[in-house]
Amino acid sequence: MEIVKNTVVTLDYTVRDPDGNVVDEGKQPLVYLHGGYDGIFLLIEEGLHGKKLGEKLEIKLQPDDAFGEYDESLVMIEDAQLFPPDIEVGMAFERVGEDGEEDLIFRITDIEDGKVVVDGNHPLAGTALVFSITVAEVRQATLEEITHGHVHGPHGHHH
Repeated sequence: MEIVKNTVVTLDYTVRDPDGNVVDEGKQPLVYLHGGYDGIFLLIEEGLHGKKLGEKLEIKLQPDDAFGEYDESLVMIEDAQLFPPDIEVGMAFERVGEDGEEDLIFRITDIEDGKVVVDGNHPLAGTALVFSITVAEVRQATLEEITHGHVHGPHGHHH
């Protein structure tokens, strides 16, 4: 079966940075609903369109096509008293946006001298990514999946 709109696609993949360092070894297959449902990066979906079971693809995404450029304005230094006492570097929390603003996930990147550095950038912001992909499965989506705009069942969404 060919990858076309409203097919459920299962991919085996790895992601590397431009230096060849593994960013995501793809331990779990990536399963998405093909056809503009925002389940996968647009350039990857475009590259996969028309491919068949077993076909391989390597796609390099620039930061603008992946997690965006690094934005210094999303790095803030806050007073440690604003946080619970048991915080640690690496913890993440969500800041709910104002009307019309999207919610942002902030990670704690440093704690020192009563100050906490938080970063709202995605950990891979500013990084080009190279996806090595193999099409592992292609099937027709169910009517329910198409209506809901995402995959159900194994590796997908469960009710």
